[in-house]
Amino acid sequence: MNNFKKIFILFLITFSLSGSKANSVPDSFADLADRLMPSVVNISTTQIIKTRPNQFPFQFPPGSPFEEMFRDFQRPTERKASSLGSGFIIDKKGIVITNNHVIDKAEDILVKVNSKEFKAKVIGADPYADLAVLKIESKENFVPVKFGDSDKARVGEWVVAIGNPFGLGGTVTSGIISARNRDIGMTRYDDFIQTDASINQGNSGGPLFNLNGEVIGINTAIIAPGQSGSIGIGFAIPSNAASIVIDQLIKFGETRRGWLGVRIQEVTKEIADVEKLKKPSGALVASVSEKSPADKAGLKAGDIILKFDGTKITTMRKLPKVVANTEVGKKVELEIWRDKKLIKKRLTLGRLESSADFKAADEPKEFSIESLKILVRGLTQTDIKQRELPANTKGALVIDLKDKSPLQGFVDVNEIILEVQKKPITPSTLNKSVERIVKSGEKTLLLTIINNNNRRRYIGVKIN
Repeated sequence: MNNFKKIFILFLITFSLSGSKANSVPDSFADLADRLMPSVVNISTTQIIKTRPNQFPFQFPPGSPFEEMFRDFQRPTERKASSLGSGFIIDKKGIVITNNHVIDKAEDILVKVNSKEFKAKVIGADPYADLAVLKIESKENFVPVKFGDSDKARVGEWVVAIGNPFGLGGTVTSGIISARNRDIGMTRYDDFIQTDASINQGNSGGPLFNLNGEVIGINTAIIAPGQSGSIGIGFAIPSNAASIVIDQLIKFGETRRGWLGVRIQEVTKEIADVEKLKKPSGALVASVSEKSPADKAGLKAGDIILKFDGTKITTMRKLPKVVANTEVGKKVELEIWRDKKLIKKRLTLGRLESSADFKAADEPKEFSIESLKILVRGLTQTDIKQRELPANTKGALVIDLKDKSPLQGFVDVNEIILEVQKKPITPSTLNKSVERIVKSGEKTLLLTIINNNNRRRYIGVKIN
């Protein structure tokens, strides 16, 4: 009898433990998917792309009857391009949230809710947080979802993604939160939730749900070597950070971020040792913008900002996020390490979007490459997101080809030059790279480009 009791007690303990585990691991996501599907939308957009025709490899003699005949074939042409993405409804009147790169430069936006399509307009968009707010043009009532508290989301928790990957609307995938606070170099405000729930092209802008059916993230980016699709590393904008931007876009049609007016850099161990800090922390002020809030408050290059408005600045990357999320016009106190002493400064926060720093950074510089007779500019984060390129893509975007350019017929407008002679270039180094090759006596350039279909290819171009 004693042995029987022991076995019975052991059975109860085992059953209890397995029952506890079953409660934390869902048997099915079917009920959750049924409830959330009506709130997730498919988004399709169209935009006009201007292209230049291929140049004829020969020239007609002046006055030739063929010269006029073929002139029309040499005019720039336009074509319509379409893109697909996802989104979700947050208000019964048809307010939709998605990524900015899904709708950027779109001529027409169509939102598909279940099986019905509606036109939509942009209320506001922010390329820096990669968020956009749309309004469905309809008087119907829709089924909204709510934001959850992303700060409470823990690594290892179950999540569900619903979206429109590769145009396959209503696709449900599940996984866990793999990591928090990921910085992948896409924007100055990177703070992504990483998930292994399958996310592919077309999932952009779609929701990442917790098991309560609350949106805790907005699916935005993936790591996909060779454009191979999901390998289980996807990234979502946390709902708490997104909500601040979304509220501003709905209220003002634009963002109103706080602005301090400093350029900062990391506090390394070596710098911390010299400055007699206990450990590397804070943000080192590299320079102060003239007439900025920081300048007016007396901040100096070399100061280390340790605390902003009561929040500890543990790393350099934290400061821009905290400042941006603080209300414009608010009086804040900073704790600063200067000359191996802690001092305090008070200032009134400005608005980032009104600052000269912001406007200068917002306009990519153009470069005329005389040796190739082309005009190029640097890649922006909007370019990278819109074309779904790897986040670290560097190169020169071709924005114009002049007459008699040696690249006519080989490279088109909006294509990206990545390398010359298999060596990486930037817009500012492209001209010198080509000139150096010409002076060396080489007669052919080997260009690595990304064409307008996002395909990487090599092109040989005669230059002599």
